[in-house]
Amino acid sequence: MLLTEIYKKGEAELRTRDIGWLLDGVETEFVISNNRRVLDQFTVRQRCIDGASADTGCTVLGLELKTPVIMSSMTMPIPAIMEDGLLQVAKGLKEAGSLIWTGTPVPQNLKDIVATGVPVAANVKPLINREKMFEAIDEVQSAGVSWIGIEIDSGQGTKIHDRQVASDCSPLSLEELKEIRKRVFTPLIFKGVLSQEDADKSLEAGADGIFVSNHGAHTLDYLPHPFQVMDEIVEIVQGEAVMLVDSGFRRGSDVFKGLAFGAQLVGLGRPILYGLAAHGAEGVRQVIHEITRELERFMSMTGSVDSKHVKRDLLIKA
Repeated sequence: MLLTEIYKKGEAELRTRDIGWLLDGVETEFVISNNRRVLDQFTVRQRCIDGASADTGCTVLGLELKTPVIMSSMTMPIPAIMEDGLLQVAKGLKEAGSLIWTGTPVPQNLKDIVATGVPVAANVKPLINREKMFEAIDEVQSAGVSWIGIEIDSGQGTKIHDRQVASDCSPLSLEELKEIRKRVFTPLIFKGVLSQEDADKSLEAGADGIFVSNHGAHTLDYLPHPFQVMDEIVEIVQGEAVMLVDSGFRRGSDVFKGLAFGAQLVGLGRPILYGLAAHGAEGVRQVIHEITRELERFMSMTGSVDSKHVKRDLLIKA
């Protein structure tokens, strides 16, 4: 099935269920419309003479992946799509050579997900009850995940339309992030960075990775798309941490642009849900596979032999 067909079938299936509203955005939904608008502002500089085949494989923080296209962090609403949804997602992503990234609540079967052999990252929210937050960190760490993510942007919880979804959170201080660093022995990723200031503090706190993200339009209204702040964040990071990005990415061309802005990995949220709802594990595999194929075409026709050669000057502001 073609990617567009998977998206249409998957979204239609989810919209018929009582979880369909989770696909929407916070308050006015400006963030969702702005994501697509900003992604479309950049065209691609073609360099096809002497073009060569492109390799989409990459190694990031010790993980070898066949593609820089990964799953963005989420747990809800996957179990509601199908009973063993997370294991089906893990199976599809493993076959695609990608990575699964769970969110909150911490999946009860996290150890089973790790046991599938797919690379696993797991996120933890900044819970008001810091003791419970550290218990969650210890839980995901003991499950054997490859990376741990901290949602620094969930300090006021999450919200969809006017409905508060998560409300048991409060902002983390720099000192608390440093304490988390001491407790975590895997690579540590701070997710939700959207400014120079937070990038600088993330480095000071010892982050191994910085995830530039507006959280799927589920935190604050009127947040920018990552591309509106990526250049200034890259200037601060200067290779001291791995850069990741998500927020509205749907096609291989979007992923190409993310790599050009300096990200090593690009995350997908809703496309994973669409693939799962449309065709289970095979649908998830197809989504990653088709987007990676599209990315490979762009890389080949721009003289980018691998993801490290996808440079910023390949993008033209429309």
